[in-house]
Amino acid sequence: MGGRHLTRYAQGTTEQRPYPSDLSDARWKLVEPVLTAWHAERRGRGLDIGRPPQHDLRAIFNAILYVDRTGIPWRYLPHDYPPWATVYSYFAHWQKDGVFTQLSGMLRRLVSTAKGRDPEPTACVIDAQSVKTSTNVPAATQGIDAGKKIVGRKRSIVTDTLGLLLAVLVTAASVSDGAAGRTLLAQVAAAHPTITKTWADSAYSTSVIEHSATLGIDLEVVRKDPATRGFTPLPRRWTVERTFGWLMLHRRLVRDYEALPTRSEAMVHLAMIDLMARRLTDESTPTWRGA
Repeated sequence: MGGRHLTRYAQGTTEQRPYPSDLSDARWKLVEPVLTAWHAERRGRGLDIGRPPQHDLRAIFNAILYVDRTGIPWRYLPHDYPPWATVYSYFAHWQKDGVFTQLSGMLRRLVSTAKGRDPEPTACVIDAQSVKTSTNVPAATQGIDAGKKIVGRKRSIVTDTLGLLLAVLVTAASVSDGAAGRTLLAQVAAAHPTITKTWADSAYSTSVIEHSATLGIDLEVVRKDPATRGFTPLPRRWTVERTFGWLMLHRRLVRDYEALPTRSEAMVHLAMIDLMARRLTDESTPTWRGA
C-alpha cells in the first residue's frame, strides 16, 4: 500500500486518505502562491534545469507539517509521503530562502485584517522559553539556563497583541533574556517600524529598556503583584505566554531536535503558519488527544 501511495504522490495527485496535519484545499490556496513563486524563481536561475520535480509542492509541504506536528524523525516519515531526504532538502531550502518567514508574515497580516486590525502592529510583547534538546543537537549550540535548570536552547519570541508571531530567535539556553531581547527587538524595529510599544517581564533589564528607547520603542516591564498567590494571567504578557502554549501543540517543539538554531526557528514559524491558516479557514486545530 505504501508503494501505491508513493506513486500517487509522485504523479502529483492527492487521492490518498489525508492525515490530520495535511493542508485542506482552502489552506493550500493560502500558501500555494508563495511556494509556486519560490519554485519559479529557482527555475529562472537555472537551478532546476534538466531535473523536473517528481513530487508536487503540496505533498512536500504536507510532509513537513507532519514532522512539525507529530515530532517524528525525518527518516520516519510515512511512505505515502515523498522520500524523507527529498522532504528535508525542501525544508532546508525553504528555511534558507526565508519562505517560512514570508508565509508567517503574510498569514499574520491576513489574520490581523480579518480581526479588524491594521496589518502592521503598533505594539508587541516579548518573552523567552528554555527547552531541552535531543542528543543530536551540537553541544556548541546548547547551554544551561541556571534559573530554570534546563540544559538546551532558548526561544525568544516577539508577538503582536493578538499573540501572532512577529519574530523568533533561538540561542543557547545560557544566553540571557536581555542579550537575546536586544537582538530580537532590533530585528523587529527594522521589520516593523510602526511598533512604538512593547511589554516584557522583569528578566528584561534596564539595558534592554535603554536599547529599546534608541530604537523608538517604549519597553514596559509588567510585574506580578507580590501579594498575589498562585497563577494569575498578567496584563499584556498573557498573550505571548498563550502563544508558547500554541507552539506546544506541535510535538517537534516540545524538545529542540534541530541541528541548527535557524532550523529550530523555521519549525516555530511553521507551527504558526499551521495555526494561522486554520484560523483563516475556520478549521479547528486537532489536539494530541484528537489528532
